[in-house]
Amino acid sequence: MNNAGIVVRAELDVMQESDWDDVVDSNLKGTFLISRAFLPEMRARRRGSLINVASISGRLGTSGLTAYCAAKHGVVGLTRALAEEVRPDGLSVNAICPGSVDTEMLRVGMPGAQPRMSPEDIARVALFLAADAPAALTGSCVDVFG
Repeated sequence: MNNAGIVVRAELDVMQESDWDDVVDSNLKGTFLISRAFLPEMRARRRGSLINVASISGRLGTSGLTAYCAAKHGVVGLTRALAEEVRPDGLSVNAICPGSVDTEMLRVGMPGAQPRMSPEDIARVALFLAADAPAALTGSCVDVFG
């Protein structure tokens, strides 16, 4: 499960390039690196499920979160493309796109937000994708808005 990520709140024209790089590296490149690290063993076993945590911001846009939105849109694209690459190997790749979850990252990225979900709510979706979802469920992005 790829769940690492950071957020920096800044409008694009004032965002530091280093902040952009940090957000994209953590959210998108991190997903690439972890997926790549686990794929050889999963392919050898011909079974397994990669679960990427994207965001509703990876499906929509959020003012002040341009780097985060761009990275999470990338995670959605990576999920869909990788699902097609590994489908012949019997693997699944899906993403969870949560809305506001009660986390420290939400408090930093969206001050004043009123989360309607807990991390446990998202964990239940991840458990379903990992253990109970049918093999045909791959390349999907599960929106969870609470």
